[in-house]
Amino acid sequence: MAGGAERLGGWSDRRRTRKPRQDQPGGPGRGVGIVDVARRAGVSPATVSRALRGLPNVSRETRTKVLSAADELGYAASPLASALATGRMRSIGVVLPYAGRWFFAEVVRGIEASLRTHGYDLVLHVLADDRRRHEFFASLPVRRRVDALLLVALDVDPGEVAVLRGLGIPLAWVGEPVAGGHGELIDDAEAARVAVRHLVELGHRRIASIGGDLSGSRPSGPGVRRTGGYRSVLTQARLAVRPEWIRDGGFSPEGGYRAAHDLLTSGEPPTALFCQSDEMAFGAMAAVRDLGLGCPRDVSVVGVDGHELAGTLDLTTVAQPVYDLGAQAARWLVGRLAAGDDEDEEDDRAPADVADHDAHHVHPVRLLVRGSTGPAAA
Repeated sequence: MAGGAERLGGWSDRRRTRKPRQDQPGGPGRGVGIVDVARRAGVSPATVSRALRGLPNVSRETRTKVLSAADELGYAASPLASALATGRMRSIGVVLPYAGRWFFAEVVRGIEASLRTHGYDLVLHVLADDRRRHEFFASLPVRRRVDALLLVALDVDPGEVAVLRGLGIPLAWVGEPVAGGHGELIDDAEAARVAVRHLVELGHRRIASIGGDLSGSRPSGPGVRRTGGYRSVLTQARLAVRPEWIRDGGFSPEGGYRAAHDLLTSGEPPTALFCQSDEMAFGAMAAVRDLGLGCPRDVSVVGVDGHELAGTLDLTTVAQPVYDLGAQAARWLVGRLAAGDDEDEEDDRAPADVADHDAHHVHPVRLLVRGSTGPAAA
């Protein structure tokens, strides 16, 4: 082994003293780098970076040229070197108020799948309480470790918006509008109107609403918007809007159970329950069962979301494309980051569907009628 080490050392010494060829990529003391690949392919280093990362704004011909040059030179990209050279961390921060609920998990699943396709990592921040939220926004300008931010159903105040915009990085959101960012959302009020109209058309006249966050802590949240849609349909149908039939279910199965149990044991119980999320509807259906009632024989229940278990539980629901909300928001951010790379004479323009800031895309919803709703009992 000693002799082998001596031979290896001697070979290394001789290699260090060898005069480099004029055409050797990188010159003395260097390996093959991104500049060498760019020189061989006849494009800019920024174009090489975009091509090797699989970003969408590089033509097929240019990408093939870059990959061929990299293969010929034996180039292997270093993630650390790429971050140092481009100032990019290859990661996107995703900020949300909860982690355990189905809606958030499904949005994150869509985000992660889209980012993975383009070689980006996801850095998750869960602002579960006021202390954690304050710490996050207070330290964000100092420890910026992501290339972009994506907020999921997070209602931010003006001070928090100022922090986000001051970072100078692309910003997107899902569900709750954030000034200066691109959004993906549904029309919450319309989703509610679709659900409640379905109940009215079935002949129901005593329709209760189980929503969320009616305390006023989120005056513009989905609970407020969906309750507004519920009220508007009842008013149009000339039905009374009874305050005692508007309950806060906390967007959880437990909250839905409690609200439904209280409503159905009141003096004049409703014949239909509009639940503003499928998870609350699951709890409401359990309450109907525990009270010895039939669904929809005695009480009809409709939800909103399109939860993966809704079909199994035979729940009528207004489905929203939750996975796509996350995936398209992430795709928009990737496009913005690609468009922000060094511009050159190539045909490396941003995709046509990369919109300006403050734009948003409203996704359609659809009613899925199942066995939990039926005609009102006589």
